Amino acid sequence: MSHDLTLAQNHAFQLAQTLMVPVTVFQSNGAFGVLPSAELADGEVETIAEFDPFESRPAR
Repeated sequence: MSHDLTLAQNHAFQLAQTLMVPVTVFQSNGAFGVLPSAELADGEVETIAEFDPFESRPAR
């Protein structure tokens, strides 16, 4: 978990490119985290952005 959103987004982008799976940046208790999107249940955390290595655009 990180308190720096930019750092979390950079790690998420690199993780998505490495694993070749969609990765979600989320916020929980004031900190930001990154997990593969398939591991998060809907409504479990507040989603900030998702990085999909198969889409040409950056985060949504």
